[in-house]
Amino acid sequence: MEMRRKHPSLESPTAATQTAALIGSERFSLDNEPPQTPITSSSNTSFFDLPRQDRRNFLLLVLLYFLQGIPMGLASGSVPFLLKPYLSYGQIGVFSLASYPYSLKLLWSPIVDAVWSPKLGRRKSWILPIQVLSGLGMLYLGSRVEKMMVTAGASDGSGVWSFTWWWFSLVFLCATQDIAVDGWALTLLSPQNLSYASTAQTVGLTAGHFMSYTVFLAFNSPDFANRWFRKVESDQGVMTLGGYLTFWGWVYLAVTLGLALLKKEEKTKDRDGITDVYKSMLGILKLKNIQSIIIIHLIAKIGFQANDAVTNLKLIDKGFSQEDMALTVLIDFPFEISLGYYAGQWSTTNPPIHVWCYAFIGRLVAACVAQVVVMIFPSNGVQPWYLLTVILSHIFSTFTSTVMFVAISAFHAKIADPVIGGTYMTLLATYVTSPFALPYPNLHT
Repeated sequence: MEMRRKHPSLESPTAATQTAALIGSERFSLDNEPPQTPITSSSNTSFFDLPRQDRRNFLLLVLLYFLQGIPMGLASGSVPFLLKPYLSYGQIGVFSLASYPYSLKLLWSPIVDAVWSPKLGRRKSWILPIQVLSGLGMLYLGSRVEKMMVTAGASDGSGVWSFTWWWFSLVFLCATQDIAVDGWALTLLSPQNLSYASTAQTVGLTAGHFMSYTVFLAFNSPDFANRWFRKVESDQGVMTLGGYLTFWGWVYLAVTLGLALLKKEEKTKDRDGITDVYKSMLGILKLKNIQSIIIIHLIAKIGFQANDAVTNLKLIDKGFSQEDMALTVLIDFPFEISLGYYAGQWSTTNPPIHVWCYAFIGRLVAACVAQVVVMIFPSNGVQPWYLLTVILSHIFSTFTSTVMFVAISAFHAKIADPVIGGTYMTLLATYVTSPFALPYPNLHT
């Protein structure tokens, strides 16, 4: 990026071909040892110390990421749970295909970077129509989803493919919007505050996913509603899936209208062709330093994969109740949100990759602590001291995983080229959330 800024007079017709020319230069190399990163103090370490425009743009990013988390929390969490009375586990496995667009979005991210309208702007050209389609899709599903679930289970579950297709399309729209929002974040925030883009992603996606998974299932549960909200028991929760989808469908449309009327995107004439962006993406993948980062992403979770996947299941097997586990998750949520904010601050005042390394070591320690917690499960059942121990262990694990995610996302934002920002961020994030490496915090699943 620095070389591109120093050579604006190159004859390459597009930014992508200019990048390719610089990468191919004999003087260009990323294989040498980089100079030591200077650690500079920044006065803009608190949200309230940010420039007014950055604060507004940060809140806009949180809102856009939050909206993306709403359908994702349903598709990956709540809906499979609600399908259990109608479908077998194998058929529910078919429905899990609906979440795949998030893992595959790298395939069409160059199109999002290359095709746009100068009248609307590079990012709004995609965000506005996608949110309209998402809102209309949620309104349609909201009016029919209960009948569609029954139909999905009819005829030995043959209708699950049609039901899955609707949710696949909705998640596809969210994944495409995520590409555009990731790219927009690189230009919405000032360069010295780019680490807050990863904070906005963490806070927004986590809150949206939590709203559509934990909160929705609680209010959808008849037992929860009868215990806390009713004097006369009923077999229905206070919130239905159809009503929830309808509400957020209208919110999508309202936010889209406000975004179209109130937010102007910076105009630019810097346009790359689709083929040029794909070539730039391949050029980036050929860089040895990028290859090293990808390898690290793919193997980074080996040390704590068992903790993430098995610890909670082992606790339940030993007698830890689902109610206590739900309480642990509820207590953990505000810590995850607040820690995402502070991780953004740390990534502003320190090199993000250093923050990630420290959190990586902490996460290994957290995995060891979690195994000890499982080993000391009381023989006489869960006692208050043990419940507190599990909660503290869970918070420690969440702390390290959240800091890792925010720090590495901040690092990606600092090295990404804004011209192909959606592709660049998606390329690196794909390996962070790769199904072979498993996701970091449960934000994109």
